[in-house]
Amino acid sequence: MLSRRSFGVVAGLLGLAACGVNTGREGAGGGTVRHWYHAYGEDGVQDAVRRYAAAYPGARVEVQWNPGDYDSKVLTALQTSAVPDVFEAQVKVDWVRQKQVVPLDDLLGDTRDDFVRALLDSQTVDGKLYGVPQAIDTQVLYYRRSLLEKAGVTPPKTVDELIDAAKRLTAGGVRGLFAGNDGGVGVLTAPLLWSAGLDFLSDDGKAPGFDDPRAATVFGKLRELNQSLLLGAPTDWSDPGAFVDGLAAMQWTGLWNLPKITAAHGDDVGVLPFPRLDADGAESVPVGAYSAMVNARSADIEAAKAYVKWLWVDKSDYQTEFATAFGAHLPARKSLAATALRDGPGKEVVGFVTSGGRIASPARWSARANTALSDAVSRIARRGADPAGELRAALDVAREEIARLDR
Repeated sequence: MLSRRSFGVVAGLLGLAACGVNTGREGAGGGTVRHWYHAYGEDGVQDAVRRYAAAYPGARVEVQWNPGDYDSKVLTALQTSAVPDVFEAQVKVDWVRQKQVVPLDDLLGDTRDDFVRALLDSQTVDGKLYGVPQAIDTQVLYYRRSLLEKAGVTPPKTVDELIDAAKRLTAGGVRGLFAGNDGGVGVLTAPLLWSAGLDFLSDDGKAPGFDDPRAATVFGKLRELNQSLLLGAPTDWSDPGAFVDGLAAMQWTGLWNLPKITAAHGDDVGVLPFPRLDADGAESVPVGAYSAMVNARSADIEAAKAYVKWLWVDKSDYQTEFATAFGAHLPARKSLAATALRDGPGKEVVGFVTSGGRIASPARWSARANTALSDAVSRIARRGADPAGELRAALDVAREEIARLDR
């Protein structure tokens, strides 16, 4: 859901390995570690991770850059292949149950308490850590101060105020809000739940967290919001183009786009968390992080783990650069946070993460449950379907998935 840094046939995938490969030097132990990344949108990231790989003294490292549907490529590879040895993702319970990934608790040592606890928790299943967080990403509501002032609109603090602001800001070829060409279904489902004081799962993970009439209420609000949303933009929510080009007065998009947005609009930019539904809800921003994980089919698991430890535990200078030098991100380690976003809108976003950051992709929230809920929200928002009826079906699927994972 969360990332800029978003989340086929195996033979075809392996054939890509020669493309975008960087070669490190042979270490004393020999062998090759194959490391997959998704295709980051910021300039410089690909060169940086190749440079990191070349600097590793323990083995030859090949970096594969994966444009397109990275998540599907990873799913396919984990089921059938020893490649990649190391890859970035967000852990899912099914991977653990099927023994497709290996625990990495022994890599952290005395640095464990330095990692943001919520990130480690999000990569932990049954008490074991399966991913070492690389950097923190979040999403916020950007708005043009001058356009809100001209329309007599104050920055929205509730969902109803957001709906009203989007309506009043829609004028003269400018739409009030852009939250993706799917009408906000992909990126606003979680913040809407949180705005009502709900979540995907209950606190103990044993039940759906949206079995409450307030869920139907808040998803009905997305239907109202859709009347003022920009749809059919040239780029989707993760790119700032619609906001930069003046197609929308507000946009829900990633913190990583802050440099491009401020370059375009200067100090005419404000940022907000997603607003609360009412006094019983909460403001929030989604927090997520791709983490480095090790394929359980790797031909040399210990070599893969050693490389992950070197890059994402030992090399704090690389970790700082990765988080702060390409777009705007937050380091996954508290001791490195002082280097990031110390003023302006960026400093405000740090406050949003601290006070209202919520894990965007819980490990126990399955892909099937997520699809069922997303499809229901889409029908509510785009077709005006009955919220209560749609959510009953999604709740049934979520309960089935929770029961399956508990078996």
